[in-house]
This record gives sequence, structure tokens and C-alpha cells, in this order.
Amino acid sequence: MSIPTVVGTGPTNSLVDVAGIRVGQAQRRGDGWLTGVTVVLPPPGGAVAGVDVRGGGPGTRETDLLDPRKLVERIHAVVLTGGSAFGLAAIDGVVGRLADAGIGYPIGSQPHEVVPIVPGAVIFDLGRGGNFRSTPDPALGAAAYDAAVDTHVDQGSVGAGTGAHAGGLAGGVGTASIVLSSGHTVAALAVVNAAGSAVDPATGSLYGSEQGLPGEFGLHRPDPAEVERWVGPSEPGRFNFNTTLGVIVTDASLTKAGCGGLASAAQDGLARALRPAHTITDGDTVFALSTGDGAPLTGRDQRGVQIVAADCLSRAIAHGVLAASDRAEARSYQALFPSAVR
Repeated sequence: MSIPTVVGTGPTNSLVDVAGIRVGQAQRRGDGWLTGVTVVLPPPGGAVAGVDVRGGGPGTRETDLLDPRKLVERIHAVVLTGGSAFGLAAIDGVVGRLADAGIGYPIGSQPHEVVPIVPGAVIFDLGRGGNFRSTPDPALGAAAYDAAVDTHVDQGSVGAGTGAHAGGLAGGVGTASIVLSSGHTVAALAVVNAAGSAVDPATGSLYGSEQGLPGEFGLHRPDPAEVERWVGPSEPGRFNFNTTLGVIVTDASLTKAGCGGLASAAQDGLARALRPAHTITDGDTVFALSTGDGAPLTGRDQRGVQIVAADCLSRAIAHGVLAASDRAEARSYQALFPSAVR
């Protein structure tokens, strides 16, 4: 599998195409709120995981545990949330739900004596709903956990992407998957909240759609008049802090180091879909999870999974921007470039 052969997307073209994965989302809008939480849940036994954090402004929790030199091998959820540093509180709600279910790292002789391992990361969406301190809390994190399903993933201005911006456009949650001839599935989920642009200023096309599979996006080249009216990336207000988050999941078997390498490779897909990326005001963070059993992939076989993971993340970013809702403080791609989706 050193040179991957692509069969096509999974059944839903989303993260839940990897067996055993569930995704839950919760959000609040109105009365000063415009934010939310997205939770990725592996099977109850957890998943091997790694992370790659870039840019100058990350907001994360439990990422040190994903270093291959650290004790814990498996995680039990990944939480992506709005609210900047305040939003890290949402992770507590997910930890509580997992502990109640007896899911976690065992530290005692009793079934309830577990500590759930839940890394997470935040985007900056403070004040976009009107109230600077209306941020995700443990209750919203628990609500996202309770909403987790393995049948589909809602996209656009939902979950952690509810208040997201993408280079002057509305951002949001996007997802994509790919199936290889080896039988392995690789899938990505992104929360797009970027200072960089998802749109080519010369053509109005979405950068991430360039990695699309045949017929996946069905987009047209925008009318030149629409492109001429497009003013390009801008962020209203006093603040200009941004982060795009990603989760890569595969059923190929990888070690913690292999998952770290997968997350690192996937960052290339982020940089292709958003330009620029990884700047001093970004906190771009990608998690990678392996649910596979058996002997881990080695060397050249890992390379194949890394290649398609980067493409998957690019596609997920494009889907997130394309599905985002048009709103007063951030216009949607579809509203600004209607000829592209005619």
C-alpha cells in the first residue's frame, strides 16, 4: 500500500465512515450566543492517538499525553470547541459523561475507577454572538456527547463551527472520507476558523475543492463579476485570532508515533486549503486517531495513509466553508458566489 489506490468516498463521505466512530455536536445561538462544541468518540476501548500543533496561538488540553514517550496509549474522546481558553471547560462535561459510563484509563480495581483521557482544542469566536463571555461550558460539552451518532455528521455552522469565520467568510464544520484498495478507510473532520482565505482571489474557487474526488463538489467557476466584488479576507472588530482544528481517523493500525506522523502530514492539507496558515495568530491543531487492531503499519505503508489524509483534510475544509450559513457578521460562500453552486 505504499502507493495508495483510491476506491472512492465512504458511504457518508464523513468521519463516521470509520467503523465505531461517533460524532456529536451542540450549539447555542441568540441572546449573545454564537458558539458550540463538537465531540469525536472512538469505540469504548478508545483509540491510539497523536497530535500536531502549529501556529503561535493554540488553546489545547491533554496534548502532552499524546507524545509517544508518555504512559497513556489510548484516548476516549476528542473535543473541539469554541470559546477560546474559556471553552476548554466544555471538555469537563465530556469527561464526566465518559466516567459515568465507566470509560477511561483504569486506575483501580473497581469498574468505576477510571480516568477518561480527553484531549481537546479551541477556536477563537469570542464576542461573535454579541456577548464576549457566552462560551461553551461543561453542560454544552455534555450535550454534544449525548448527541453523538454514527450515521452522519452535520456540516456548516454547527457545533464548534457555529461562530467560525474563514478569511472574511462564514466558516464551519466540514468532513470527508476516502476508501483505499487495501480496504482501509481514512476520514477527516475540520472546524474552519481561519485568518487565511479558503478562496482563490483570482478565480473565486475554493482551494480545498482542488483535491475533490470526481463529482464530489459539483462546483462551477464563479462569474468574474462576483470575483471582482469579493474584497478578500477581513476580520471585523478588534480581534484577529484564529484557529482551524482537524481530526483524522483511520482504521489502519498505527502506533502513537505513527498517529503523530499522520497528524503532521495532514497539516499539509490544511495549508493547501487555507492560505496563509500556521501564522502567529493561528493555533492550527490536528489530532489523528487509529482504531485498527493487529500489527501497526510500517514505513512505506504509513506513507500511503498520510498522503490521502492530507487530501481528506483539504476536502473537509472546503465542505465546511461551502456548507456554512449566511449571516449578518459573516457572509457565506454560497451567498457571495452563487454562480459557483448554480
